[in-house]
Amino acid sequence: MQPYTVLPEQIGMELNEFLSRLYPGVHKRHLRQLVRVGRININGQPAHPGHRLRDNEVVIVDVEDHELPQTSEVEAFEGEIPFLFEDEHVLAVLKPAGLAVEPDRWDDQRANLVVTVQGLVEARAAATGHEAFRPRLVHRLDRDTSGAMVLAKTVDAERVLGAAFEEARVHKRYLALVEGEHPLAEGEVEEIRLALAQDPKRTGQMCARRDGKEALTLVRVLQRFRGYTLLECEPRTGRTHQIRVHLSAKGFPLAVDPLYGRRRALLLSELKNGYRKKPGQVETPLIARLTLHAQSLEFPSVAEPGVSLRVEAPIPRDFARALKQLSKVRPPRR
Repeated sequence: MQPYTVLPEQIGMELNEFLSRLYPGVHKRHLRQLVRVGRININGQPAHPGHRLRDNEVVIVDVEDHELPQTSEVEAFEGEIPFLFEDEHVLAVLKPAGLAVEPDRWDDQRANLVVTVQGLVEARAAATGHEAFRPRLVHRLDRDTSGAMVLAKTVDAERVLGAAFEEARVHKRYLALVEGEHPLAEGEVEEIRLALAQDPKRTGQMCARRDGKEALTLVRVLQRFRGYTLLECEPRTGRTHQIRVHLSAKGFPLAVDPLYGRRRALLLSELKNGYRKKPGQVETPLIARLTLHAQSLEFPSVAEPGVSLRVEAPIPRDFARALKQLSKVRPPRR
């Protein structure tokens, strides 16, 4: 029997959505049935799958992992997911852009990070005798953001890391390629303090609003180009789309961001004067996803209290290609 206390960011979430995130490899139909027969309840009382979670409620799962059949309907992910670090408690991976971290709300058959990593872990166990485990999410990245993610391997690790993220004891650094030439001087740090809330005019989007939740992002300039800047961003809070909204609100949206910027892809023809493509040729974008990369994570060690672990995620090829071309055709102004 495993109890899960509802976290602040989960308040208002439907129980069936909470469970699908907790068990991303299990079909929603099976989870709903377990709720209906009383194997999953709230505060020890029967619940409905559509129940909206309240503050400090406890979801009690009276089911062993081996009783939860993994769906075979989820599509396979064809790319690579490098392991960055592993010990007996945690596994850190490089999440590729384009892969959701958990089942899609509208299409739970789409590939996702947790199910894909679980498949890799099980394949490794079968080949080498390593012990298999069920990866547990403790934080998230947007589907089209690449970078470092840490997954818990045990219930205890999930509890420790979940608390560390909630209490802002995890240090995150991102690379963000933005439109515009940022005026920050070398060595300066900008503090962006803008409260964030759901945008009442655009479903699924956030906006800066005085009545929103407090949000803080630290920004530094790493590299300059004509018309673009590579920034290092350190979010001190964990709001949805925080970096994207903060940068856009300050006039420096991501170079590629269909929600808060102005384009879905960055083309060489936009950057290079006199660019000519061959007749009939379709131009391949330099990068066709968010120009945001979670470069590093520093988090508390579960095995050694008081010790911090740091993982770094190499820059993906598409991001590196965009930076290389900008350096060649858009060098900084002198």
